[in-house]
Amino acid sequence: MEITRVFEVVDYALKTYPRTDALASKVDGQWVTWSTQEYTRIARQISIGLLALGFKKGDKIVTASNNRPEWNFLDIGMMQIGVVHVPIYPTLSLEETEFILKHSDARMAVVSDAGLYKKFKIAMAQAPNIEKLYTYNEVEGAPNWKEIAELGEKQETDLGPTVDEIKSGITTDELFTIIYTSGTTGVSKGVMLSHRNVITNFHDALHLLSLDHNDRALSFLPLCHVFERTVHYAYQLQGYGLYYAESLGTIVQDLQDVKPGMFVAVPRIFEVMFDKIISKGKALKGIKKQVFFWAVNLGQKFEFGGINGAWYSFKLKVANMLVFKKWREALGGRVQVAVSGGAALQPRLARVFSAAGIVLQEGYGLTETSPVIAANEKNYPDIMIGTVGLVMKSLEVKIAHDGEIIVRGPSVMLGYYKNEELTREVIDEEGWFHTGDIGELVEGRFLKITDRKKEIFKNSGGKYIAPQSIENRCKESFFIENSMVIGENQKFASALISPNFRFLHDYCSRKKIHYRDNSELISKPEIIARYQEEINTINKKLPPHEQIKRFRLVVDEWTSATGELSPTLKLKRSILHQKYASTIREIYSMSKADEE
Repeated sequence: MEITRVFEVVDYALKTYPRTDALASKVDGQWVTWSTQEYTRIARQISIGLLALGFKKGDKIVTASNNRPEWNFLDIGMMQIGVVHVPIYPTLSLEETEFILKHSDARMAVVSDAGLYKKFKIAMAQAPNIEKLYTYNEVEGAPNWKEIAELGEKQETDLGPTVDEIKSGITTDELFTIIYTSGTTGVSKGVMLSHRNVITNFHDALHLLSLDHNDRALSFLPLCHVFERTVHYAYQLQGYGLYYAESLGTIVQDLQDVKPGMFVAVPRIFEVMFDKIISKGKALKGIKKQVFFWAVNLGQKFEFGGINGAWYSFKLKVANMLVFKKWREALGGRVQVAVSGGAALQPRLARVFSAAGIVLQEGYGLTETSPVIAANEKNYPDIMIGTVGLVMKSLEVKIAHDGEIIVRGPSVMLGYYKNEELTREVIDEEGWFHTGDIGELVEGRFLKITDRKKEIFKNSGGKYIAPQSIENRCKESFFIENSMVIGENQKFASALISPNFRFLHDYCSRKKIHYRDNSELISKPEIIARYQEEINTINKKLPPHEQIKRFRLVVDEWTSATGELSPTLKLKRSILHQKYASTIREIYSMSKADEE
């Protein structure tokens, strides 16, 4: 069966790999499963129910929800009748939600819970195009999604044939979703993707998911993120059981429960996992602690292809038996594939996890490319730490004269919704999509990202500084949660540092440093001196003009909920510049007049 429309992955799964646990989530602390047959049946009921409500091909529906099986029922149900799915982050601000509801021209919204129902009711005052609002959870006074499915069940005889007719008439080049990207600056853009865009991409990436069809995958990245969503369709095409983590805080427990063969994550997840592992190691005593950190240090020297030699390989086997085996057990014991995307992965994490037998396959892509542009494979010689891997076979990639990565191929988006001018800015006359990322091809085959084109700046001496690479080095320190490098048109580079307070508190406990709160803690001379040691270590690896000459610790923890990070955990530089304007002026001894 050739897949030409995304909804056909479910038809294919039912025909080829039917299973009792096609989808699973926790309800009241217990795993509840839905079979492939139930999945197909409910999705069809949604299609019929939407037709009965008056929806037609080309209409839009917004959803905002946590990951759950019901998300899939509506996703496929919409697709089968040509209704365009517009999934958005439930954590968006009221202002951003209002903008998307109105800009998308959506007729309906479906949200997960009472809190979002309340927010959307307020937002709908600015978006009169929204006619109906449903919830997934039972919320008093709110229409529930099950009502759509029940209506569909009743109307099967009358409208079932209409679903089949519409479904057969949908072409592979038709729009099936609009995904709004908030990015790090500016107004959200609605990326229009066709069936062909996404199908091409997941077919290109299928060989990376080297599992058996009887296997399971754990999902915890938001389904409104194009990376998780495209991988989801690939999971279903391969026949995997899809299990949804209860929350980010339960990932480790869920991994142990589900024992998945694979999962995908953003680098921050792997950073948190590593920090927790290290914290447990620090709690060990005597020889156990020594062996633990011997293994960690050994892992951080790991290279693929056995180039470290036979003696290193022998020591690694010992480390696996004594230490790394327990890491794998902590992640369920069966993880064969762990894919990292969405932001730059620290090479030290790729090394140590790969040494531990959990190969981190870093990839790269954008919403506008559906999303994967390049990815590392599992085995040498098709994997290189520090790069984002090999270019997908359906894509052309080249480095423009200014170092920008540009891409052409069938997974490049249709364009930005209602914004032809911006579409023309990023897709040139020859069909090349301009990513805005700076990179290079290592050994002529491995793509390496060096920075964001718009984030690179010049100091007052005219030398370029690439902040992202410096920030990634900073995040290798256990003391640093996040950092932003600044210094445009200044004599030197500086940094704002958001400490890893969990680690810092443990450090203070060991060193018997007393403090009332985090504000007092970051102002203590001994703490500032300790961070200076970390900065000195980082500076040794940087050319003189990129070295951090001054830094300031900030008391805030940067998150997407508080606005400093995008939903994909990238720095919102303009927000941070605004928030810490007085601190930045103080670093460079500027007055407001100087800044203006």
